[in-house]
Amino acid sequence: MEPDVSIESSCMIRIAVLPIGPVPPGLLRDYHAMLLRHCTISLSAISSFYVEHQKSPFANQPWDTGSLRFKFVLGGAPPSPWEDFQSNRKILAVIGICHCPSSPDLESVVDQFGAICKSYTSSLVQRCFAFCPCDSHLEDGEKKGNNIILFPPADRQTQEFHLQTMMQDIAASLLMEFEKWVLRAESAGTILKTPLDSQANLSSEEVIKAKKRRLARAQKTIGDYCLLAGSPVDANAHYSTALELARLTADYFWFAGALEGSVCALLIDHMDQRDAVLEDEVRNRYNNVILHYRKSSIQDNAQRVSPLSFELEAILKLARFLCRRELTKEVVDLLTNAADGAKSLIDASDRLISYIEIARLYGTLGYQRKAAFFSRQVAQLYMQQENRLAATSSMQVLSMTTKAYCVQSRASILKQSHSNETEPGHADSGKFHHHSVVSLFESQWSTLQMVVLREILLSAVRAGDPLAAWSAAARLLRSYYPLITPAGQNGLASALANSAERLPLGTRCADPALPFIRLHSFPLHSSHMDIVKRNPAREDWWAGSAPSGPFIYTPFSKGEPNDSSKQELIWIVGEPVQVFVELANPCSFDLRVDSIYLSVHSGNFDAFPIGADLPPNSSQIITLSGIPTSAGPVVILGCIIHCFGIITEHLFRDVDNLLLGAAQGLVISDPFRSCGSPRLRNVSVPNISAVPPLPLLVSHVVGGDGAIILYEGEICNVWINLSNAGTVPVEQVHISLSGKNQDSVISVAYETLLSALPLKPGAEVTIPVTLKAWRLGLMDPDAAAGKSASSSMGRNLKDGSSPLFLIHYAGPMTISGDSEINESAVPPGRRLVLPLQICVLQGLCFVKARLLSMEIPAHIGDSLPRPANKEATATNEVVICESKIDKLMKIDPYRGSWGLHFLELELSNPTDVVFEISVSVQLENSSNEDNLSVDEYDYPKTRIDRDYSARVLIPLEHFKLPILDGSFFSKDLQSDGSAGARNSIFSEKNTKAELNASIKNLISRIKVRWQSGRNSFGELNIKDAIQAALQTSIMDILLPDPLTFGFRLTRSGSRNTAESDLPKKSNIQVHPSSPKNHVIAHDITPVEVLVCNNTKERIKMSLSITCRDVAGENCAEGDKANVLWAGVLSGIVLEVPPLQEIKHCFSLYFLVPGEYTLVAESLIDDANDILRARARTLSPDEPIFCRSPPFHVHVVGTA
Repeated sequence: MEPDVSIESSCMIRIAVLPIGPVPPGLLRDYHAMLLRHCTISLSAISSFYVEHQKSPFANQPWDTGSLRFKFVLGGAPPSPWEDFQSNRKILAVIGICHCPSSPDLESVVDQFGAICKSYTSSLVQRCFAFCPCDSHLEDGEKKGNNIILFPPADRQTQEFHLQTMMQDIAASLLMEFEKWVLRAESAGTILKTPLDSQANLSSEEVIKAKKRRLARAQKTIGDYCLLAGSPVDANAHYSTALELARLTADYFWFAGALEGSVCALLIDHMDQRDAVLEDEVRNRYNNVILHYRKSSIQDNAQRVSPLSFELEAILKLARFLCRRELTKEVVDLLTNAADGAKSLIDASDRLISYIEIARLYGTLGYQRKAAFFSRQVAQLYMQQENRLAATSSMQVLSMTTKAYCVQSRASILKQSHSNETEPGHADSGKFHHHSVVSLFESQWSTLQMVVLREILLSAVRAGDPLAAWSAAARLLRSYYPLITPAGQNGLASALANSAERLPLGTRCADPALPFIRLHSFPLHSSHMDIVKRNPAREDWWAGSAPSGPFIYTPFSKGEPNDSSKQELIWIVGEPVQVFVELANPCSFDLRVDSIYLSVHSGNFDAFPIGADLPPNSSQIITLSGIPTSAGPVVILGCIIHCFGIITEHLFRDVDNLLLGAAQGLVISDPFRSCGSPRLRNVSVPNISAVPPLPLLVSHVVGGDGAIILYEGEICNVWINLSNAGTVPVEQVHISLSGKNQDSVISVAYETLLSALPLKPGAEVTIPVTLKAWRLGLMDPDAAAGKSASSSMGRNLKDGSSPLFLIHYAGPMTISGDSEINESAVPPGRRLVLPLQICVLQGLCFVKARLLSMEIPAHIGDSLPRPANKEATATNEVVICESKIDKLMKIDPYRGSWGLHFLELELSNPTDVVFEISVSVQLENSSNEDNLSVDEYDYPKTRIDRDYSARVLIPLEHFKLPILDGSFFSKDLQSDGSAGARNSIFSEKNTKAELNASIKNLISRIKVRWQSGRNSFGELNIKDAIQAALQTSIMDILLPDPLTFGFRLTRSGSRNTAESDLPKKSNIQVHPSSPKNHVIAHDITPVEVLVCNNTKERIKMSLSITCRDVAGENCAEGDKANVLWAGVLSGIVLEVPPLQEIKHCFSLYFLVPGEYTLVAESLIDDANDILRARARTLSPDEPIFCRSPPFHVHVVGTA
């Protein structure tokens, strides 16, 4: 059998193309390709070369439409024993190829060509084409005869034209030789034999039969030459004669051959008229051909040479003719019969060729798996030959089946994907579709796929191709490790190592072996490496931008929608970056990875290789790093691995597809899950871009970067050192705060940082920062339980309660070499996130707070001190120089008592240290209105030992409002006469406003400080304590009484008058030198009472004055009265103008020395709504009383 046969093969002239002398292989292939362009020579083109010596036997030669067809056999072929049966099997012409520079001696070339041509006895024309001759060759070539044809050096087009001319000459020569042979055969006859004829001993009867058959065979052979000469009509006439004669002599074999030739003549004659009728005719005739070949096989079944190969060849020719989708069933039936018949072939070469043709035809139909099956049969036949060339052929054939079995090499897959990516609509090459997963991972094919890969491995080892062997072993181990025993896995590992030893160092293979690699994550940027987009049009260029990173959400993002399907990541040129990948070794042997590094196809990244050791059935997460070298996109597809002696590229996409197949149950096993690795979500490679170098600020806290341990309220200074570790100076910088407890940062020396700009590479600056520890939450469980400092420290750092410094900084606006600012090309800035790492420990603990008020009765004197809320207008008033304590405890001139308010704080010390508490009050000195000076009074310190409590009294100065106004009451105070509305409490809004203003004033003037040891000090926050203490008595504290009273002695101003009014013999003596707050018994003491109206309305009232002794009894009335008085003490009707005061004078005469008190009482007539609201009356008819506090009178004797 012959390969690549068809019905039209009978009309093809075989020409042997042979190299003469040494010819470079590349040039030989090139010359052969030039010849293939001239496989068909039209008869009209050879008319100038054709010479008709006598009348041509081809009477119906189609000179206008006919042609001669050539089949070039590179390297030639041995003579076939079936040449007489099928003339197209003969080598009818020989073309030699000579490369003159390689064979300078033309005589030796002529001799070699002549010797070679002698071996082809059937050749009718011989030509030797000598390419690239020199001048001497051209001179000698003319003497060598017509067989040597020189092709002078010229361009390709000229040489092809020259070659075409020579092929036309060869065609004309062959046509003339065919005419000679036919004329000779018709006149003299010829003896034609086949291997079938030589197998039997010819008897006399057989000799007679052979003579009868000779005529039929001669007509059949003449018909063959007519076909070769391009005259199908003449050929058909001779075939018809041969058929009639062969039928008479029962020569079925030659009958089938003649019938087969007639079909070829029919097709050549109707080359451009193919239709259904012609197709049916061809089918019927070829079925008849197949039938007669089978008859001849039965007839000659006793012979060692069987015509079965011709029957199969005829079946394959018909199948090739009908091979199209519409006739698939018929073609498949023919191929099935051919496959069954091929099993009976004796010659292995015939069986090999039949399987090759069957595989080709199945592939043409699209039956790839049937084609792959018969290709494997071909490979097995090659392997049976046990030689290196056959093993190479077996390996190549098996490689063609890998696509059908889905075990193809990565190189072939990449070629296919590259061709697909170049087509439109195929831009997303990373997306893996479901049908691809199904076709790639079909578990029912696992065993067969393993067998195919094992056959490729064996054939590659026998062929001596270590790279192909390594590739097959790698695919087998990587894809089917769960189905391979540990011993088999170790054997494959040894095969990988042995193949690598036969390859040079640094050899690369497209197929990866182990380990499996998947992208784990991109590490979070360090706090000093965040990238911020820069807006040069705004002064706050960092506003509205978020740091870059491969994260769906960052705590600093503004929440803008992300339209891109992938995250974006920015890397800086010259700064190292890291990527986390996970390696898995699911096999039973130790795996040594000599080196692994990132595979970057963009060419602007230097990757750093590292090594790894993976125990059996284990996984490991490693960090791969590198440095971007130039600006632009960075494309990371996977990793480059040097393992088992070969360098391979492992793509992340392949493992993602593998894990997708495992999730859908299409893959045998998940290598990472089998190694105990947890299931991770699919991490895709973000869009990475490298930008030019940027400045890089590195920060650290002077004295150590550990946590700053502070007690609540503690104040301390921290120095932050910033150094530029980049290669670009810092030209813009801004500091802001973020996070919790931002108010704990009291001050930042921002000017110090600005003054250091531009901060050049390698320079540094130190910024002082003042901190104040915040107050821990009241509901803090750790604070309530008093846990240890270490647990509190861990809780503080874990909760992230420390404030953050956000330092946005940037380098120059333009890249070096650019003079103009392009907004789209402005280098980005950076953000340094500096957590202060403050650990606040429980300090002094508030137990409770309350407001204490007390009144000490004032002694009646000659004059009253100037009220605190009024300016001193009387020039004759005595100004008393007050001490600091007097300023804190001011006397109320209208109450006659020392009014003291204390804020009592009960503090507990749950810590392990001792605290000292000090209270200081800022005092205002209003003597100079223009320059308000502030004094500070310090109280003695209070010591609180560990696990003890103490009370601290904080004195509060009198802070009542000066006027009782209706605006302080609720808005429900209407004129409708409703008692409930008139007596409502404060308006909530006004109450809060007044309370907050008062508390703010107190907090600003009262400082409660603590100190522990030498360097630890702080300040307590008393705002909450004051709010809690004043909340219950807000109205009584803030609002003054409607009426206030005061008493004073008037003897200093009218002493002379008093003395003149006294009887001369009186024994009552006046002591002007006695203290002013003492009263002399048995002396008439003038006293005046002052009544002050603190409202904006006129008040009518009835005033009464009572004098009481130490027992509280009225000592001015009754039988036991010991005080005499002059004037009116009860029922005094007075009317006090708004915000004014009036006086009422009277005199007292004390009979007994001792302690007395004076109390003034008044009954207000026709009280308005404001007075009733202040008095909290429930009824409009209820009387309203105002009473003064007791005023102390110290009466001394006369002795």
